[in-house]
Amino acid sequence: MSLENYIVTPLDSAVLDTKEQYSFYFKIVKHTFKELISSLLKNKICNEQETIFFKQYTELLIYSLEALRVKYLFNDEDKMKIDLTESGFPNYMEFRYLVNDLSLKHKFLEKLPKIKNLKTEFLETLFKHKETINKVKLHQAASIIYYTTINKRYIFKRFVQGKIIKTSAHNSQYLVSWSFYDITYNRPFICFMYFNYDGKNIEDYKSKIYDVLKITADRSIDLDTIAYLIDKKLEKIYPKQIKKLDLGPLHNLFAKDENIFTHTLLTHISNKSIDMSSYCISLHIDEVYSKDSFKEGSFFNKQKLQIWQSQKKQKFLFAPHSIMQLFYNKIPESINLLSKPPFVISSVDQ
Repeated sequence: MSLENYIVTPLDSAVLDTKEQYSFYFKIVKHTFKELISSLLKNKICNEQETIFFKQYTELLIYSLEALRVKYLFNDEDKMKIDLTESGFPNYMEFRYLVNDLSLKHKFLEKLPKIKNLKTEFLETLFKHKETINKVKLHQAASIIYYTTINKRYIFKRFVQGKIIKTSAHNSQYLVSWSFYDITYNRPFICFMYFNYDGKNIEDYKSKIYDVLKITADRSIDLDTIAYLIDKKLEKIYPKQIKKLDLGPLHNLFAKDENIFTHTLLTHISNKSIDMSSYCISLHIDEVYSKDSFKEGSFFNKQKLQIWQSQKKQKFLFAPHSIMQLFYNKIPESINLLSKPPFVISSVDQ
C-alpha cells in the first residue's frame, strides 16, 4: 500500500502515521528548499542582495524542519500536522509549538532521565542483554536531543524581521526584508521593500519601521493595501518598490488539492509511471512600484504618499527534468501560463 493511503484528513492538519513517512516527508521538503536557493542564484530570479536574504530565511525554515523531525522521531502520542491543500508544508501551529517547547525546555528536561544514565542503559540493553531498545527510551533520547541541541533563535517564527541595508537597486537608498508564515495558506512568504529616507540617520527611525512592518505586513493580503498602509504609517520614508515571494505550493505525494500540477503528479505516482519521491514547487512573485506621488492631509499637515503601480504576477515552476517532460506532454497549456519555462532542479535521491 502506498504512503498516500495512510494520510488522514482534515487536509489542512493531516498527520502521517509512521516514522518512515515522516522521514520521507522531511527529506522531500528539505531537498526542495536547498534546490530552490540554488536555482534562484543560477537563474537570477532575485538580485544578489535579495538572494542572500532569501537564503537566510529558508535556512531558518530548514533548521525548523530538522527540529520538527527530531521532535517527532519516536513520538507515538503526538503527530506533526501537515497542510495538504495548496501548501505541502507543516501547519503554522507547528512552528508556534516549537517556540513554546523551547521556552519551557528546562521544565521538560527535568522530567527526562539523565544523559549518562540513559547511555549506560542503552549500552547494557544492546551489548549485555542483546535486546533492542524500546520506543519509550528512544523517545526519551530524541527528546533530550531536541531540548538540548535546538536553538530557539533559529526557529522560523510567524514573523521574521530582516535588517535594513543600503542598496542602489530601484533608485533607492535602502532595502529592508521580512518573512512570515501565513496562517491561512500555511506557506512561507518573503518580502522586500526598497525605499528612501527623509532624515539624517536611518538608525533613529529603524524601530518604527520594524514596528509598522510587523503590524501591517505579517500576512498575505493584497500588496497594494500593504504598500499603502506602510506608506501612510511611515511619514519619513518613501517606498519605491515592494516585492512579495510566495513559496509554494509544494507539489508532491503529501498533497491533496485540485492544483493542476499536484493532480498530475499524484495521478502518475498512483499508476507508478513516476517515482514516489517526484515533486516540484511553485513560486509566485507580486510587485508594486511607485510611479508618482501626491500629497494628502490638511494645509498645515500634508503627507507625501506614493501612487502605486502593480506589475503582472510572475508564476514560476521548479521541477526535475523528468517531471518537466511529464508536464509538457500532459498539461502543456498550464506550462504556457508560466512567466518563464520551468526551471530544472535535481530529483530527490531514493
